[in-house]
Amino acid sequence: MMTFIRALRSEVVKLRRSSLVALHVVLAVILGGCAGAYFAVSAWDTLLGTDAFFQLLGAGAPLLAGLACGLSADAEHEAGRFANVLGVPCRRAALAAKVTSLLMLGFGAALIAMTLFLCIVAAAGCATPPVGACVMAALGIVVGSAALYVVLFWIAMRFGRNASIAVGALGFIAATALFGGLANGLVTGTLSGQFAVGIAALIPFAWPSRLSSLAIELSIAPSLAGDAAIGALWAALNVVGVACAVGTVFVFACYFCGANRFEGRRGGGE
Repeated sequence: MMTFIRALRSEVVKLRRSSLVALHVVLAVILGGCAGAYFAVSAWDTLLGTDAFFQLLGAGAPLLAGLACGLSADAEHEAGRFANVLGVPCRRAALAAKVTSLLMLGFGAALIAMTLFLCIVAAAGCATPPVGACVMAALGIVVGSAALYVVLFWIAMRFGRNASIAVGALGFIAATALFGGLANGLVTGTLSGQFAVGIAALIPFAWPSRLSSLAIELSIAPSLAGDAAIGALWAALNVVGVACAVGTVFVFACYFCGANRFEGRRGGGE
């Protein structure tokens, strides 16, 4: 009988032979290295710069999820028309393991980019938020992305790689727009996460960037904005957190309830 743990082990073995690991590492190194080098020599406040960096990581999460889910679904289709996830005794375990493994890759990429960014900025003698807050921000990206990975992997299985990547790209644009543009807080000198209420809290594409940014801003608010901003940041985090929790539970419930009725892609298109 297939269990989730066995299915997850199988996914880890597949990843050892997959280009997905290299893709995540390369993107993380490029993003973390370039951003760290820029803020290490620029005149921007590096505390707000770190906030902007995590906003970028979070906004890019839907695009990375679209790429990862699209490429993973293509590999499963080529290996046997999804037999490894749809032709097994327990589809739910196989599908849960697939999404979990892709989320683990995303979390690993966020940690690599974060570590490289912080090391470069700190080596230049610039201020950085506490490491614990940065780790929580990386976790916020993963938690906020969970529902996106479920939906995008389903899209990739049903409609192909290009559809998954396209939706991920639209998610990146949407997340950027809901922040008023990337680095909006850096340019205006404000903690923009405290304005994460209203429609922004209800859009799944914005959850990774909002949760990661709020984790950073809560750690730097006392030195940049005083205690007055902390209450607004906690209120925004509660709103976004509840919306993300409810939405993620709903998406996972639909995913698993419909698992045994899903037949995968009928055509061979991308």
